[in-house]
Amino acid sequence: MMLYVGLDVHVKHITICVLNKHGKLLQRCQLPCLDDVIKFLMNLQGRCEVCFEASTGYGIYFEALSKIASRVAVAHPGLLKLIFRSKQKNDRADAEKLAKLLFLDEVPTVHVPTADVRAWRELITFRGKLIQKRTRAKNGIRSLLRSVGCRVPKEFGLWTIRGMEWLKQKDLKQPMQNLKRDMLVEEIETLTRQTRLVETELARYSKENIAVQQLQSIPGIGLRTAEAFVAFVDDPHRFANSKKVGAYFGLIPIQDQSGSTNRLGHITREGCAEVRHLVTEAVWQGIRYSPTIKAYYERIHRQEKDRKKIAIVATSHYLVRVMWSMLKNGTLWKERSLAV
Repeated sequence: MMLYVGLDVHVKHITICVLNKHGKLLQRCQLPCLDDVIKFLMNLQGRCEVCFEASTGYGIYFEALSKIASRVAVAHPGLLKLIFRSKQKNDRADAEKLAKLLFLDEVPTVHVPTADVRAWRELITFRGKLIQKRTRAKNGIRSLLRSVGCRVPKEFGLWTIRGMEWLKQKDLKQPMQNLKRDMLVEEIETLTRQTRLVETELARYSKENIAVQQLQSIPGIGLRTAEAFVAFVDDPHRFANSKKVGAYFGLIPIQDQSGSTNRLGHITREGCAEVRHLVTEAVWQGIRYSPTIKAYYERIHRQEKDRKKIAIVATSHYLVRVMWSMLKNGTLWKERSLAV
C-alpha cells in the first residue's frame, strides 16, 4: 500500500500528515527533528512517498529521506503560493496540502543537486556577498573623503597598494574621522583577503571542469561567470528549451495578458541574482570583444537612449540561452553573422 506524506519543516519541529492510497487522512503528528521523522516513516505500514517545501537545508532532508521513501518530491515555494492562496495558514494545513499535491502527482518540484554542487553554489553566492560588503566599505571611504574635501591624487588608483598606503597616512584632521577611515580600510583589507581565499578554492574546484572551460570560449565570459552558470544550471538536460533557462534565471519579463491586451513589465528576477549580475557584467565585455554579441545588442538598442537597459537585459537573456545550448551540445563558441 502506497502512503503519501507531507512534511511542513521548521527549525524546532516538523509537522507530518499521512494520506492513505485513497487520499484520505490517515495520521497527523508533530516531531522535533529529522531523525524522529525517519523513524516514524520506517514504522509506517507500507511504502511511502514524501513531499516537503524547499528551504535552507533541503538537500540534507532530500538525501536522508530518499534512503527510505519510494519517492521524495521537493516543492517549489513560489509556485506553491500560487497554488494555495488561503487566508488560513498553519503547519497542519500546509503539511496536508503538500500530501494532497503528492497524491494527485501535481507537486511543482525543484531540482536537487548533489552535495558537492550545493556547496559549490553556496561558496559562489558567499563570494558575491563578500564583494558587496567590500563595495559598501569602499563607498564609505569615498563618502568620507568627499565630506572632508579631500581628493585622491591622479598618479595612482585609490584601491592600489600605493593608494591604500596614501589613504592610511592621510591625516583627516578629526580623530573620529581618522578612526572611521582606519576601520573601513581594515574592513576592505580583510574582505579582500577573504575574497582571495574563496576565489582560490573556487578556481581549484573548477580547474578540471570541462563545462566551465567550454563557456570561457565566449568573449567576455571569465572564470567567475562560467563557474556560476555551470553550478546553478548543473544538468543542462533538465531544461526543455532555452526559454526555460531564461525564466530560471529571472531574465524574462513579467506578463499581464487579457484578451488583445498584452503588457510586459520588468524581468521577474527569479533564481540566482549572482548569476544575473555576472552575466550582465559579461555582456559589457562581450559587446567590446565579440562582433556577434555586439550585433545582437545593437539590433535591440537601435541607437535609442531609452532602450539601453532593455538591450542589455535582452542580450543577457540571449547569452544565457547560448551558454545553455553550448553545455547541452558540448560545443564551443563560434562567431556568427547577425543582422542589425
